[in-house]
Amino acid sequence: MSVTGIRAEQPGDPGSIRSLVTAAFGRPDEADLIEALHAEQAVLASFVASQAGTLTGHVLFSRMFIEDGAIRIPAVALAPMAVHPAHQRKGVGGQLVRHGLDWLREHGESIVIVLGHPSYYPRFGFSSLAAEAIESPFRKEAFMALELVPGALRGVSGRVRYARAFRL
Repeated sequence: MSVTGIRAEQPGDPGSIRSLVTAAFGRPDEADLIEALHAEQAVLASFVASQAGTLTGHVLFSRMFIEDGAIRIPAVALAPMAVHPAHQRKGVGGQLVRHGLDWLREHGESIVIVLGHPSYYPRFGFSSLAAEAIESPFRKEAFMALELVPGALRGVSGRVRYARAFRL
């Protein structure tokens, strides 16, 4: 599979992203979430993959926090990530996630959280063990964390606070 490019979302992309994400998930909920995160100005980064000028995948990263009393530790939520059904299982999602994680590292982020498939996200370094001291409303095996900076989660505990758009 050859992805012709991964790039930051551009002003003309939202309609194509909406169509792609709706097709990937088989419902509009995740596309609605993307629009709500943009409206809330919680988006840190949004990337698309394309092949022959057609969007094949999308990943979005938004600001979140880990709160313990008055302490608020900034973190990043990876959600949603989608690949058009015609392009799944060809490496598009992996390329998008790696590109996004590299971008976050370069921009000084240290903790990324994902709620996802326990057999998929560990290949990028995500671990439910790394997230064990963080309270969330999700199944422990699907709630994972990644340190972009070694030791970033050492001593960190508290409850996750996603952007309001997630409605948690």
